[in-house]
Amino acid sequence: MSKALPLEGVKILDFSWVAAGPSATRYLADHGAMVIRAESATHLETLRITGPFRNNEAGQDRSAYYANYNAGKYSFRLNLNHPKAAEIAKRLVQWADIVVESYAPGVMKRFGLDYRSLREIKPDIIMASTSQMGQTGPITTYRGFGAQASALAGFCHITGWPDGEPLGPYGAHSDMIAHRYLMIGILSALEYRRRTGKGQYIDVSQFECALQFLSTVLLDYSVNGRVASRKANQDPCYAPHASYRCMGDDRWCVVAVTNDEEWRGLCRAIEKPELVDDPRFSTLSGRKRNEEELDRIIEEWTRSRSPEEVMHLMQAAGVPAGIVEKGEDLHRDPQLEHRHHFWQLQHDEIGLHRYDFPAFRLSKTPGRIAWAAPLLGEHNDYICREVLGMSNGEFVELVSEGVFE
Repeated sequence: MSKALPLEGVKILDFSWVAAGPSATRYLADHGAMVIRAESATHLETLRITGPFRNNEAGQDRSAYYANYNAGKYSFRLNLNHPKAAEIAKRLVQWADIVVESYAPGVMKRFGLDYRSLREIKPDIIMASTSQMGQTGPITTYRGFGAQASALAGFCHITGWPDGEPLGPYGAHSDMIAHRYLMIGILSALEYRRRTGKGQYIDVSQFECALQFLSTVLLDYSVNGRVASRKANQDPCYAPHASYRCMGDDRWCVVAVTNDEEWRGLCRAIEKPELVDDPRFSTLSGRKRNEEELDRIIEEWTRSRSPEEVMHLMQAAGVPAGIVEKGEDLHRDPQLEHRHHFWQLQHDEIGLHRYDFPAFRLSKTPGRIAWAAPLLGEHNDYICREVLGMSNGEFVELVSEGVFE
């Protein structure tokens, strides 16, 4: 007999798009929540038209990016610019426990779907908004994606080579951070409502979420007045600390030595025990002063070995090390395979496709991915008839008027 999922019975109306909102609501769907994703063909969700696409053939239902963040959800096509659409949305609010959105501040209010309006429809509704800057403040109207929020938060200033231009972290970095805070905020609000019977509004700023991962940089400036700068792979407290070229095409292994015991282990691993007491490297301060020469010696050894061999030899010697894995490596990684991280599901448009699972596992109430990502508007008929109880006549009339575009 299958175990009950922890969020069974929780109903979510999801107006969010791109990454932060959809990632959070997918976590909730994976653990039993019913998520209705409201979207429109008149203004396609950004990820639906963002690659990679299966077989490099673009299409609104062919994006692997969109598919991964929206598995297990219902897709409801609704054109909010149509004068009758807001009324349909409000009927769904009556059904929902939670409304999630990630538009620019003010957009939901223009549709008549801001928190104050939703409370009039359903007093205990929980509403969550995630935006670049939050809903209030002098630059709250600034628009952008995770790349821009990452720059504003300071990641780009400290990422890159000392003599080069700023380099941002890969992808929409703040989106990959903010959705976890959004999910926890929603769960906290659900628990609060369970205890008090009251809903609440959750305002998530991706900018502020990103700052949580720069705490040491912020503290160093606050306490010592030091402004962090680009240092490539170097660390102010550790040496060696870098990514070393290995045998093969663009193959690398990261090695980090954090204390003298690990330094001795590294010297054993690269078969250069004489370096242990070499005055240039015997202390951390010495290793930092001679870091360029030290990196040259280590890479001279790693270049003739595969990254796997380097990692295993270093780990065996008690030295933290890890392969710089490519996408193909991740999909055959034995650790990820053991933990069943990737799920294969059949998608109606792109066929058998892999989806990643949340990094956490609940022992008593494990999650699951219920089904592959939906086609645009795939569940309109079901939602209108079964969830909203529409008559056939009303449904046909609204279709003909373009409400469900």
